[in-house]
Amino acid sequence: MPDVDEGSPEQREDRREDQQETEAERRRRRARFLRELTEARELRDRVQPRRARTARLRHAMRMRTFRW
Repeated sequence: MPDVDEGSPEQREDRREDQQETEAERRRRRARFLRELTEARELRDRVQPRRARTARLRHAMRMRTFRW
């Protein structure tokens, strides 16, 4: 297996800084993504009510037939 070049010391330091701040930043990005996803779903439900109704009925059927 070939040796992996980790890059210059500056690049390694940048990676360490990125890893240190990733947890909080990742949570913020994830929360923003989920908010936008929910907003997009709500918009789609308003724009296509028949499709939304069908999706709700399908989901209800899946939940009824799901066995614990």
